[in-house]
Amino acid sequence: MKTNPFRAARAVLFDLDGTLIDSAPDLGAAADRLRTDRGLQPLPLQAYRPMAGAGARGMLEVAFGIAPDHPDFPGLKDEFLANYERCIHDRTSVFDGVPELVDALTQRSLKWGVVTNKVTRFTSLIAQRVALFDSAGVIVSGDSTPYSKPHPAPLLEAVFRLGLAAHECIYVGDDARDIVAGRAAGMSTVAALYGYLGSGALPQQWGADAMIETPMDLLNLLGLD
Repeated sequence: MKTNPFRAARAVLFDLDGTLIDSAPDLGAAADRLRTDRGLQPLPLQAYRPMAGAGARGMLEVAFGIAPDHPDFPGLKDEFLANYERCIHDRTSVFDGVPELVDALTQRSLKWGVVTNKVTRFTSLIAQRVALFDSAGVIVSGDSTPYSKPHPAPLLEAVFRLGLAAHECIYVGDDARDIVAGRAAGMSTVAALYGYLGSGALPQQWGADAMIETPMDLLNLLGLD
């Protein structure tokens, strides 16, 4: 009989923004500050939320309709990041159910960790201010390896630090690149449908091994409910 890869897992790795924490309010506020500082009308959070997982690129796309190849992008990105650093935990919160999920994992001796494209400059600030991350076995940021997701290198770095094999781990994320990275690393993957997903996203087409509507749904996949 084929072993259920979820129930045989020894660790669960998570994306950060849109999977463990709802950082859209602070990311949106940092971008909207750029608009109001220039005399433009503010945009509602709902405009920013779907693209929050794309960081500065996504926020500037919403705020100004520009891409990284626009000549104004580098300067606006630097200003956006400075704004974000100042408000990084003003409105950010842990998604409902995440603390209970993490408690269930740790009580059953499953390791857990974070693999995010957010750079260490910001990941470390959040980890210091949110008690949830005290029990994380590993946190790999976007600049922890030469590559970021969808490249598998960050996930493989996390596996190495945990002392496990990739097939013993599950990766949970709310963006197509999370699933691409997880599959490339040799992990079972889970799409978090409660996350940001991205504008016009079709998570059913990402190729994830499973999808969850809430964080606690993961316990059912793991056989821990």
